[in-house]
Amino acid sequence: MGAEAIEVFAERKGQILVAGADEMATIACDKQSLSGAVSQRACVFCGARVVLYPITDALHLVHGPIGCAAYTWDIRGSLSSGPELHRLSFSTDLREKDVIFGGEPKLELSLRELIKKYQPRGAFVYSTCVVGVIGDDLEAVCKRVAKDAGIPVIPVMSEGFKGTKRAGYSAACTALSRLVGTAETTGISPLSINLLGDFNLAGEIWIIRKYYEAMGLQVVANITGDGRIDDIRKAHGAALNIVQCSGATMEIAKHMKETYGTPFLRASYFGIEDMAESLYAVARHFQDIDWQVMERARKLVAEELVGLVPELREIRKKLTGKTVAIYVGGAFKAFSLIKAFRHIGMKVVLVGSQTGTEEDYREIQQVCDPGTVIVDDTNPLELGGFLRENDVDILVGGVKERPLAHKLGIGFVDHNHERKLALEGFVGMRNFALEVLSTVDTPIWRFVPRRAGKTKSAEALPAPAAQEVLP
Repeated sequence: MGAEAIEVFAERKGQILVAGADEMATIACDKQSLSGAVSQRACVFCGARVVLYPITDALHLVHGPIGCAAYTWDIRGSLSSGPELHRLSFSTDLREKDVIFGGEPKLELSLRELIKKYQPRGAFVYSTCVVGVIGDDLEAVCKRVAKDAGIPVIPVMSEGFKGTKRAGYSAACTALSRLVGTAETTGISPLSINLLGDFNLAGEIWIIRKYYEAMGLQVVANITGDGRIDDIRKAHGAALNIVQCSGATMEIAKHMKETYGTPFLRASYFGIEDMAESLYAVARHFQDIDWQVMERARKLVAEELVGLVPELREIRKKLTGKTVAIYVGGAFKAFSLIKAFRHIGMKVVLVGSQTGTEEDYREIQQVCDPGTVIVDDTNPLELGGFLRENDVDILVGGVKERPLAHKLGIGFVDHNHERKLALEGFVGMRNFALEVLSTVDTPIWRFVPRRAGKTKSAEALPAPAAQEVLP
């Protein structure tokens, strides 16, 4: 099924293709979203905030109207092993007078007051649309306050109107580049790494750190989940950067390679294959320094799979033949999710993302089965049409997709940044499989209107069973 099978806007047809239909076909992407009630791609400020917010001992000050500060507290389920300053919401709350006469005095007063009260290790000041229009000089204000306070105070040029969420990732990486390389690197092991692009949702970065530490590696900095200002300042001393979410932090990885010569590897921690390969790839990088690092990696993987594989085998018996649609923020997640669903016997019939690049979508075409619908930056109208046409059993998505799935009578699996369940690592694969099973294997979906008169995914319950389920 392609874009012609459902009603889509003419401007959107280039952002939809079918895997296997044309191997040379390319998908249009990285475009502004069509206007609507909610922008699918979100804004530059949004992208910058989600990357920098998990730095837990920093002050995060939004310079703009109070409305922008709504996108502050708990926008990610990013946990901290120590400081909780990132959980507090701060805004300069610009009003009409500030727009007319300038907001710099208010910004400087706010910064000095907050730094004195909370004693952060650093501060980020986020520029919003209004600030971009009136032209406040954030650079000058931050420079004055940093000199007096003795901590890094970094402007984040994230005016929302400048582009999409991906441009916000770039603004965040630019801010991070001003922090990296400003501290001593003495005492850092030659077997050392930085973890980039993991935001410690549900404590996931702690799982990954334990794996690498069990291999004998030192983790210098988390960039940015459960991050610390002082660790990021000395991150240039690590021997290798491991980039988990390529869209969000690839730019800072490239900057560190060009500036400090730090190599980087792309990794994914979702699913068995990609989690194991991520450990093996890092082990291969360091085996000339310590030949035993690969043996430690193999031992770790073997120990984790001993109990996991039998469990997945049993889950697969119940899920084989079920269908799934994937729509996530970053395309890199989709690669691993497709493989993970194959492990539990489910077929992916639709896959898409909000921020994928042409390279990402080419890789998706290679990973997914022929006939799979691939979409970029879809909207509720399109997504709902595709879900109905394919009669999917579950949708994997984020906060905006949940209501759509439930209204259509489709099971939903949360892969959003607000989730509370760890999905990374081998333990994450177990959690993921069990959540999918509990979502799909429930009698309620047999009674929703879309199943009326159908037997494609589930037969109607016999009368005695129905009496037990229905009130």
